Amino acid sequence: MFDTKSQSPVRIALTIAITSCIFVAGLLIVTGNNTTVILVGTSFFFLLSYFFPKFLIEKYFSRKIKLIYKFINQTKASKREEFFLNKLLPKKKLEEVSEEVFQWADQRKTELELLEKNEAFRKEFLQNLSHEFKTPAFAIQGYLETLISGAMDNPEVSKKFLNNAYKNTERLINLISDLDEITKLESGKQQLHYQQFIIQDLVAEVFDSLMIKTQPKNIKCSIKKGCEQPLSVYADKEKIRQVIINLVDNAIKYGNQEGIVEASIYRTDDKNVLFEISDDGIGIEEEHLLRIFERFYRTDYGRSRNIGGTGLGLAICKHIVEAHGQIIHVRSKPGVGTTFGFTLSKVAITS
Repeated sequence: MFDTKSQSPVRIALTIAITSCIFVAGLLIVTGNNTTVILVGTSFFFLLSYFFPKFLIEKYFSRKIKLIYKFINQTKASKREEFFLNKLLPKKKLEEVSEEVFQWADQRKTELELLEKNEAFRKEFLQNLSHEFKTPAFAIQGYLETLISGAMDNPEVSKKFLNNAYKNTERLINLISDLDEITKLESGKQQLHYQQFIIQDLVAEVFDSLMIKTQPKNIKCSIKKGCEQPLSVYADKEKIRQVIINLVDNAIKYGNQEGIVEASIYRTDDKNVLFEISDDGIGIEEEHLLRIFERFYRTDYGRSRNIGGTGLGLAICKHIVEAHGQIIHVRSKPGVGTTFGFTLSKVAITS
């Protein structure tokens, strides 16, 4: 059965030669030639109709394959590559070439899908960034315009408006600082200064520094019972302080009145320590958990903005932890609470 989908130049030439020989042999028999003439004539015609078409077909395929590879690589071939393309590629089976082309097409498809996904994230990021900048900028503009229009003459109003303008200016500065921090972390320009320190001591320092924020809600911050034994970790202390401050600050913001914020520290093995911050607050819907560490991603945009923050805190946490070669994770249930955790190395990592 002649299968046109899986024919090599050799099989195609052989098929042509056999078909031609059958026709020539029949013609010689009909014209009354003897057996010797029929055999010699048929053999000669077979060789001619096999090798000549085979040469032309391989030459044709060689040129087409060469063009395909040039198209795939999108480069001008060097002399060495020309030799490779001319001398070696014709030896490849068409099935192999076809498979390579399909692999290349699949790779291009994957790259295009990634580009489209990145473009969607870029557009969303720019839209969120624009919104985050416009809100405080327009607020400042509004307060100043009101003051210039005559409110400045009223000391009480002018003081209130200037105070609000100052708060929004502070928000802009924090936003710019966080963006600068993320840019440095993503580019690898932010150097980490490793040192050995007790993680429980750092947690206690953070709790003390945020005490003023816990008082309005009467939230209690503590280290989980059984986790008090000092554990030494090897990391950038100030960067890890920043991560813990962000996580505890979030736990306070979204925590309940008279709630609990609890730090847990576990020795996972001889080399690593697991650190977790848990709260009994409003929790996070499951649909948001996969995107919670994205820049400016908010589970409840209006409510999050009212609570405060730049929307970059968790993204910064993720970058800092990953810069240490570790992993940050989250688990949460609405109405029950949220737990953020990450690992740290206990000892210095030698290359």
